Amino acid sequence: MASIYLDHAATTPVSPEVVEAMVPIYQEVYGNPSSVHSYGRKARKILDDARKIIANALGAVEKEIIFTSGGTEADNLALIGAAKAHQHLGKHIITTQVEHHAVLHPAEYLEEEGFDVTYLSVNEEGLISIDELKDALREDTILVSVMYVNNETGSIQPIAEIGSILEDHQALLHTDAVQAFGAMPINVKTLNVDMLTITAHKINGPKGIGALYAKEGLSLHPSLHGGEQERKRRPGTENTVAAHGFAQAVQTVKENQKERLRAYKHYKKLFLDTLREEGVDYDINGGRINIPSIINIHFPGTNVETLLTNFDLDGIAASSGSACTAGSVEPSHVLSAMFGEGHERTTSSVRFSFGLANTEENVQEGARKVASIVQRLTKTS
Repeated sequence: MASIYLDHAATTPVSPEVVEAMVPIYQEVYGNPSSVHSYGRKARKILDDARKIIANALGAVEKEIIFTSGGTEADNLALIGAAKAHQHLGKHIITTQVEHHAVLHPAEYLEEEGFDVTYLSVNEEGLISIDELKDALREDTILVSVMYVNNETGSIQPIAEIGSILEDHQALLHTDAVQAFGAMPINVKTLNVDMLTITAHKINGPKGIGALYAKEGLSLHPSLHGGEQERKRRPGTENTVAAHGFAQAVQTVKENQKERLRAYKHYKKLFLDTLREEGVDYDINGGRINIPSIINIHFPGTNVETLLTNFDLDGIAASSGSACTAGSVEPSHVLSAMFGEGHERTTSSVRFSFGLANTEENVQEGARKVASIVQRLTKTS
């Protein structure tokens, strides 16, 4: 039985181009980028080239890119680093109820440290209200953090509009763009953001490396101490080989982005059409403003834990939401914010996400298997 991977929003397979690019770096470039000898200089050039490629992809400059261990560390550095560096201007922060836990948990930590955090609500499409954001803004607001694309529903927040609103306000704007990067064009200047989080493993790059765009001149309080790497903002010997793989993944996405997005849009339609043809009762969580690679589906009368267990037994990999809470039977905090605590959708919805591991054939086969399992479970419930 061939397994079918429908969980690309959790992580993606490393592309052949990335593997091929990383192997010679593993074998030949082992110097410390901070060393002044030839081995170090060779590593430094690889690192600098990677930083430039990633910066160009975001419409930024090299000095604005901070390499981290991934999206979680980048989000932590953005929230905690910016809050502590700017607390002399105020201690009010605005975020949303549907953020990834890499933002929510730092926000909760900051509350314990004496900061005041406002959590914006969302509608049933998973979108914030611009009016609610404007009402929440205060003179002492120093940071607004709103994710670009939701990791559970694929809903796209109006980041450029938020950036425009904050243009004449002291508050910094951060967006977690982990799911958006590679799925849509991103330009930090057009978006008017001060900080933006990305990671490699969501775009067919290696795990263990991410980056934070931080606008030139922005002060950040480092979360780690011990060295002066990354312009004193993130100490530690840089992961040269992963940075090179990250850059290769960015280049590959840039070359194939339109083709990939067309394919993922087709896969989503094919998946839903097949469920419909098989007579499955379902609803889509989220509105029409979303990326093509993620679909969150409510199957009435089911339980998400039972669904995922049966999907796995039949070779289907899917998710209840964020991979960081995999194995948890807690209701989705995203769907709870959208539909209310205790709503049936919070415990009977599954996220399917498409990517390089998919073909037209396995997407259709996956939908048929899902349909069969859902129908069997609803008949016996």
